[in-house]
Amino acid sequence: MIVIGGGPGGYTAALYAARAGLDVIVLEKLSAGGQMALTELIDNYPGFPDGIDGFTLGENMQRQAERFGVKTELAEVLSVQLDGKIKEIMTSDGVYYGKTVVYSTGANPRELGIASEKEYVGRGVNYCAACDGMFYKGKTVVVVGGGNSAAADALLLSKIAKKVIIVHRRDNLRATKVYHEPLMNAENVEFRWNNTVSELLHDNKISGVRIKDVVSGKESVIECDGVFISIGRIPVTGIVKGQLELTPDGYILSDESTKTNIPGVFAVGDVRTKVLRQIVTAVADGAVAAHYAEEYLANVQAD
Repeated sequence: MIVIGGGPGGYTAALYAARAGLDVIVLEKLSAGGQMALTELIDNYPGFPDGIDGFTLGENMQRQAERFGVKTELAEVLSVQLDGKIKEIMTSDGVYYGKTVVYSTGANPRELGIASEKEYVGRGVNYCAACDGMFYKGKTVVVVGGGNSAAADALLLSKIAKKVIIVHRRDNLRATKVYHEPLMNAENVEFRWNNTVSELLHDNKISGVRIKDVVSGKESVIECDGVFISIGRIPVTGIVKGQLELTPDGYILSDESTKTNIPGVFAVGDVRTKVLRQIVTAVADGAVAAHYAEEYLANVQAD
């Protein structure tokens, strides 16, 4: 098995596959954990009552998998050839061949692309309400966006924060209708229609945002304790385009079996179509992928 991406889904697939007797290698271009490694405190992963930082959790997952014989190679995957019984993976470190592939490259948050955004991640700039919402209990937050992810984040935050202000560049939500009524009826949710965020205000952490009306051009300031940027994610699927079936947004079409349209290739974690993108669901995907990889190999050998 070749695992592309060393996040929680990838290392769980590797762990389960190695324990089942498969030879497994994980190809990761940076470090274990993926996006998780950038999270300062993870409070919603079971088994850590005091929480754990994402970098440590990623390293722990790597060490646990390697205890059962998994190998890790720090290499960037440049291209893949997934058809046929033997899959070919071209990397910056050479070519790898495997009978099964687990694709777990994740999805990166879509950024606003304004000054100080990257610098203040973890200090008031957030991309996941389910991950970081509890840090803003009783506080004021801004949610940027108007699609399903923004609406879902705002609804969740409305149950935690004192006040939620939605900033959207249009004059109505693009989110599905199921979100509209509960958000409109929430007493602590405000809307700033036809506005974009032009500047993040900060000292040691985020203290507010400057917004600009796209119709009048007028600028104003919203004081807040945190900003949730919810304008979508960008799945890392460029190298499999044309081989694996993708959604219009670029996610790999795969159900709870993690199977893709190519036999022997499995998609786990944030990179595949799914309702909830969290560490715990990525881990579950990894275990499922290993199970079906075993089944696939047994059937191939029988043939």
